Amino acid sequence: MSTANPTADRPQGFFAALSDSMADWGGVVIDSVTTTGDLTLFSLKVFSWLIARLPRRETLLPSFYQVGVLSLPVIALTGTFIGMVLAVQSYFTFRDLGLETRLGAVINMTLVRELGPVLAATMLAGRVGCAMAAELGTMRVTEQIDALESMGADPIHYLVVPRFLACIFLIPTLTIMADFMGVVGGYVYSVSFLNIDMHHYWYNSQRFVHTFDLFSGIFKSIFFGAAIALVSCYRGFHCTPGAEGVGRAATAAFVWSFVLILVIDLMLGKMMYTAYYYWFPNASKLF
Repeated sequence: MSTANPTADRPQGFFAALSDSMADWGGVVIDSVTTTGDLTLFSLKVFSWLIARLPRRETLLPSFYQVGVLSLPVIALTGTFIGMVLAVQSYFTFRDLGLETRLGAVINMTLVRELGPVLAATMLAGRVGCAMAAELGTMRVTEQIDALESMGADPIHYLVVPRFLACIFLIPTLTIMADFMGVVGGYVYSVSFLNIDMHHYWYNSQRFVHTFDLFSGIFKSIFFGAAIALVSCYRGFHCTPGAEGVGRAATAAFVWSFVLILVIDLMLGKMMYTAYYYWFPNASKLF
């Protein structure tokens, strides 16, 4: 009489679980490659329409209003508190080092280089990007995009290009607003509440914050706006049916926009400052 070995099926179970895990990871890789390819083709269609024919004024102005005018209060409030928070977090460390008069240089340099453009783009990804993905996703679910195609209108030219232009043109302007409000907020808090000398605050800011710092932040914001518009519109166009699909499209638009903002910020920041100090090796002595 033979007895069953309880460990006989363990190797088969292990290899089956390993095979399922590899299949899952393979599916993730295939989906990622497919999505990247689809997004690239989607972006090429948008750029081709920018070269072929620009949208009409009647379709551009509503997108400009939604992206620019309605975002001003949020961006101004965000920028103001960014400057105040930087003042609060930096003051005690600089006071211990005896460098509290240099607080203005740190606040303003950090604002115009990184925090102003990145946080402004993040706020717009949450407010504008999610709205675009949800709006276009609802149009896809209710077959309004299919109706546009049946009438002979190109949905990308009519729906995506105006939103793309609004983002790349107005997000740099909103970044300037965030920088300005952050500078004002940091100055008011530092001088009024931390008793920093006003003359040294602005003197050190002028000494350490250069034109290139401001330009680099504004230049990067153009790419942030393009990434937000393309990812959000792509997610809306490829929304799955139902209310759940619209919610997933809006969530995915924000998450991937935020990831791309950080990746673009790292790559552009590295390239720009490497090129700048390569062409101007004595840049610190020029100012």
